[in-house]
Amino acid sequence: MHGHFYRRLLVLLAVALAASASLCAQQDSFRWMDFHSVKDQDVIVWVTRALTVENWTAIREIGVVYDAALVVTTDRATPQSPANADTFTVWSVSLTSHVVAPLLKGVNLRWLEGMRFTASGPEEQAALYDNCRDCAAITYFTAFRYDMPHHMWTSRWMRGGQAVPVWSANVPAGVVWTQVYAGLAEPDGRTLMATWSHFDYGRQKPPDDFVYRYDVDPFSGLERTQMLNGMDADAMKMRLCNAQDAVPGLARGQDTPLCVPYIKRIVERNPVLTPPANNHGKSVPPGSKPAPPGSKSVPPGSKPVH
Repeated sequence: MHGHFYRRLLVLLAVALAASASLCAQQDSFRWMDFHSVKDQDVIVWVTRALTVENWTAIREIGVVYDAALVVTTDRATPQSPANADTFTVWSVSLTSHVVAPLLKGVNLRWLEGMRFTASGPEEQAALYDNCRDCAAITYFTAFRYDMPHHMWTSRWMRGGQAVPVWSANVPAGVVWTQVYAGLAEPDGRTLMATWSHFDYGRQKPPDDFVYRYDVDPFSGLERTQMLNGMDADAMKMRLCNAQDAVPGLARGQDTPLCVPYIKRIVERNPVLTPPANNHGKSVPPGSKPAPPGSKSVPPGSKPVH
């Protein structure tokens, strides 16, 4: 009796391990799951069961690499609420256990093209999102990466539950706030985010400039947040305003008056059609000798007239 029980237990464990192994083996590079594809149903079922006890209305997206899924769920207040009022939550879901970790929450999630923040690292899933709808919203930027040592997804530059603030509609009273931001590509293939906020207080006091650089330290792999000053700030303002190396779809504010002094203007030279002032029509063909002063020119092949 006991031998039969243990045999069944071993079979169940083998099936569970085989299922878990199949989930991980087929996802060695990142890709989004197709909810209508038969081959992706095992991942979809696994994620759905792992999130059973969490609060969500629908699973919007599932992306997988190795043994962890990057999952986006939406939450709708009531069945009658409009779809554009949904909030979202991004999760990391283990495919070897049912461990779930929330990464961030917000509204209006917009995925961007994959970006590399380390020269030799894989592309990361970058996104913009807002903190609220129908309000003076703040737009944030982040990137999701697979944390190999911990076998889970994490989000970059998180502070107090929010990522990099790149734009705000909440302007302080009595202040003219001009904003510029861009994702910038470095020569070695890395990408960084930079922001510039200019606060004009009118006659109250001199204006303030805050220029920030957000990148990843190439040695430690940790996120960095640097406030730039002096020549470093001026150089970043130039890059931000010209946006020649900006990531497509990740730049804003370059058309503001703040950028006018920093935009490089290409001056086109018009062709000169008038002859120079010292041109008197006295050019000499190659190999010929100039005529002596006072002599008449003779066309080639003709005889002089006496």
